[in-house]
Amino acid sequence: MSANVDINKRPDYDVELQKIADYVLGYKIESQEALDTARNCLMDTLGCGLLALRFPECTKHLGPQVEGTVVPHGARVPGTSFRLDPVKAAWDIGCIIRWLDYNDTWLAAEWGHPSDNLGGILAIADHLSQKRQAAGKPPLTMRDVLEGMVMAHEIQGVLALENSFNRVGLDHVVLVKVASTAVVAKLMGADREQLLSALSHAWADGQSLRTYRHAPNAGSRKSWAAGDATSRGVRLADIAMRGEMGIPGVLTAPQWGFYDVLFSKTNKDQQIKDESERKFKFTRDYGSYVMENVLFKISFPAEFHAQTACEAAVILHPQVKGRLDEIDRIVITTHESAIRIISKSGKLANPADRDHCLQYMAAVPLAFGSLVAEHYEDEFHEANPIIDELREKMEVVEDERFTREYLEADKRSIANGIQVFFKDGTSTENVIIEYPIGHRRRRQDGIPLLEAKFKANLMTRFPAGRSQAIFALCKDQAALEATPVPEFMDLFVI
Repeated sequence: MSANVDINKRPDYDVELQKIADYVLGYKIESQEALDTARNCLMDTLGCGLLALRFPECTKHLGPQVEGTVVPHGARVPGTSFRLDPVKAAWDIGCIIRWLDYNDTWLAAEWGHPSDNLGGILAIADHLSQKRQAAGKPPLTMRDVLEGMVMAHEIQGVLALENSFNRVGLDHVVLVKVASTAVVAKLMGADREQLLSALSHAWADGQSLRTYRHAPNAGSRKSWAAGDATSRGVRLADIAMRGEMGIPGVLTAPQWGFYDVLFSKTNKDQQIKDESERKFKFTRDYGSYVMENVLFKISFPAEFHAQTACEAAVILHPQVKGRLDEIDRIVITTHESAIRIISKSGKLANPADRDHCLQYMAAVPLAFGSLVAEHYEDEFHEANPIIDELREKMEVVEDERFTREYLEADKRSIANGIQVFFKDGTSTENVIIEYPIGHRRRRQDGIPLLEAKFKANLMTRFPAGRSQAIFALCKDQAALEATPVPEFMDLFVI
């Protein structure tokens, strides 16, 4: 008889969920470096969102689901006049943040952009704060937002260190959903049971495929997928706060859990046999490591594995700009992750396809000396056939040291090298850049450039006076942390 029935003994919550819940509810952010980096991250992330508002393909997605909807205490979408329910506001904020592939990055066994979580964090903080003020209670402050960012970065980043979701075909936005769910639930006042319930539902969701990030199907969904994920985090936190029961064994349940259903294959030919290989691995506890080490995209709106290639191409531009028709071949030396994600040949169908093509992102600065968001648009591509001519001459070669040091904890380099060979037998030097300007190792050089990027992005949306006021506040750690969230958001309303 026992072979024909399930033993219905409800388990404790999976330990992986409990560790996240304990971290979110009990950890105190004391790292000044993490909080300072979070402040810089806030500036950079909001600036990326403001810049994206120049692109109609992005703005067509924004606004209420039903036109004319009025939401009491609606959350604001920076750079617009929208006041939306917090779920749609999180979607919109996340969409504009990610649209141009210009916000921060985390690279490990899994990749991703932890500042995507700001969509959910900022939307719920603004909405809850307005409700509190209406009830005569104090609002949340920007210190709460910065601490939420540190925690969301940490959850997404630590899960990514040793666990490759891309190798089983899943998109990294699953980690945005999980991190946003945890931090938003905390901001909403969740107790431990409510937070565990919310997390369990985040893992129980059907997860996004990576299809829209890779040839030959790369497309614009990759620009709003994180907005969708962070907004789902807000929705799931709300469901749990209403008393919805959780799913304790969501990861480990035999046959029906996340591990067996979605984390059990590395590719179409290989089934993982060892049960230990189907579970998450961890090499460190949750703290503030990820925010302290996060990578900023400062110089180029480009997929991060190509950042150093773009930098090398800019260096080589003066040597090749007058000899483009004399080029015989171009050798790009890179690491395995770049080859797997962004090395592609053939026709590039759209801007999202181009900003995930290593060869395209190297060809443009080689030919023109810079790479900006407009360089991915159809009009620019069609007007400059030299880009595809250069792509056809490129060879991509893996350097095993680059691949190894990409994953080493004390390095985490993202190295690329470019060398151009001419038809007359001469060549340029092999320009190798191992650490991009946004790397922790180059913070001293990078932050002034990050601030300049933020100023320029502010000026795309606001007059000079307001841009300066926003920048001055964001530069002052103590003043920013003490600012009520609604007061901060007022500065970004059109």
